[in-house]
Amino acid sequence: MKDTTPLDGNLLKDIPLPRPLKEILVETDRKVASGDLGSYTPLPTGFRELDEIIGGGFKRGELILLGGAQGLGKTIWALQVARNVAAHTPAIVVYLSYEHDEEHMMCRLLAMESIDPTVDGLQRGLRLRDLNRAIIAYRQRNPKAGFFDVLRSLPQAAPCFDKMQLYLNKLYLLKASPQKTTLPVVQAMVQHIQQQHSGAPLLLVVDYLQKIPLPYLTENEAEKVTIVVEGLKNIALAHGISVLSIVAADREGLKAPRLHLRHLRGSSALDYECDIAIIMNQKWKILSKKHITFNIQQAEKWKSWVVFSIEKNRSGRAEIDLEFELRAEYFCFNPHGGIVEQTLIDEKVIAE
Repeated sequence: MKDTTPLDGNLLKDIPLPRPLKEILVETDRKVASGDLGSYTPLPTGFRELDEIIGGGFKRGELILLGGAQGLGKTIWALQVARNVAAHTPAIVVYLSYEHDEEHMMCRLLAMESIDPTVDGLQRGLRLRDLNRAIIAYRQRNPKAGFFDVLRSLPQAAPCFDKMQLYLNKLYLLKASPQKTTLPVVQAMVQHIQQQHSGAPLLLVVDYLQKIPLPYLTENEAEKVTIVVEGLKNIALAHGISVLSIVAADREGLKAPRLHLRHLRGSSALDYECDIAIIMNQKWKILSKKHITFNIQQAEKWKSWVVFSIEKNRSGRAEIDLEFELRAEYFCFNPHGGIVEQTLIDEKVIAE
């Protein structure tokens, strides 16, 4: 029987409607012909081995989750990726931290830029504690001195400015508020910055997901995580941007010998919504005992290495374990890593 109910035009107001395939093909042809290749150009993270596995880097519309226990370098890696994307691609990067203020993040970047993370051996870069001491000491000698004056007095800071010139106006930092920086606010910020940089790709980094507030109470943590992760994925799709978000582990995960995607707080929704899931573990803690028992000296060196397990990857291969060395005092990783060759606990080694 034919439905004769009058159509309510308000239901379809401002709502995208299905389109014929032909229309989509023609529109795509026009975009490519005009040079709009953003949908086909990923944003490399600067970690080559990782980029090769995830299709060249982060893509528009993707939600990438980064999980790991405390103290492994999640913020270090996320900020380094933000720096790499801002410095070496046309993209604008917005880093929202619910944990650190803008000045602290800037100082981390200074420490990062003071060394070459790919070089082995001792480097005398600008450590955060040295910078803090220098500010106090210089100000005592020169009461009217500013931050730039202090940096000019430090030989370790000399290379920092040159490197930071690449992204001074492309990397945005914000100390987000656990009370006010809600999903609608994040979306409004994205729109605002996109309008300032019309046509440029954008990477949004959130540190971290569970800290994003909701304007109302939820029954439990899992429900809140579901709403937030769906919101971040919607922002990625609606605005054609990439979103990288750090995610905290639950209590079970913090006790587990090896952290997995299932150990993240609100894991079922996270697993469903994300396009890429990267889980960090300290290499030394998840190595098979045979590698530690018979080579204690080498095992000590592995304490500074972190395993990045690609547990989900809609762009290709998953269940791949990569490793990168952490340079903690300079807030960076050596981007030259590789596939883990040793046996890890509760996993088989997967190598190409």
